[in-house]
Amino acid sequence: MKLESTAFENNGTIPSKYTCDGVEVSPPLRISGVPENAKTLALIVDDPDAPNGTFLHWMVWNISPDTADIDEDTLPEGAREGQTGFDEVGYGGPCPPDREHRYYFKLYALDKVLDIPEGADLDTLQSAIEHHVIEEAELIGRYDRRR
Repeated sequence: MKLESTAFENNGTIPSKYTCDGVEVSPPLRISGVPENAKTLALIVDDPDAPNGTFLHWMVWNISPDTADIDEDTLPEGAREGQTGFDEVGYGGPCPPDREHRYYFKLYALDKVLDIPEGADLDTLQSAIEHHVIEEAELIGRYDRRR
C-alpha cells in the first residue's frame, strides 16, 4: 500500500498553503495498492517533534478502500473525523513554534468498518483499530515557519 501527495514529496516540505501560515486546508492525498480484503481505511496525521510530545493534526476513518484520491480540503464520502490536538474536529495544519517538524501521515488498511462516532479522540480510534490493521503506509512532510 502506498500514500503520496501531489503537493509534496515524501520527506519534502509541506507548502505553506496547508499550514497555519496559509489557508490551512488538508493537502491532496493519493492512495494505491490497498489490499483486496480491506473493508475500510483510517488516517492519522501527527507531529512527533512537538515540544510537549506528539501532537495530533488530523484523524479520518471509514474511508472507502476504493478511494484513490482525497482531494485538497475534502473528506471522502462516508468518512468521519476525530478530535485533534487543537480541540477541534477536522484538519489542523502544521504550525511548529520552534524549528522544522516532521508530520507523519499514517494510513491503515483495516479488516472492519469502525463503529465510532464523529469527533472521537485518538485513544478511541487506536483501540478500535487494534488487531484490525492489515497493512500500513506512511508519508512524511516537513515544515518550518522560520523559512
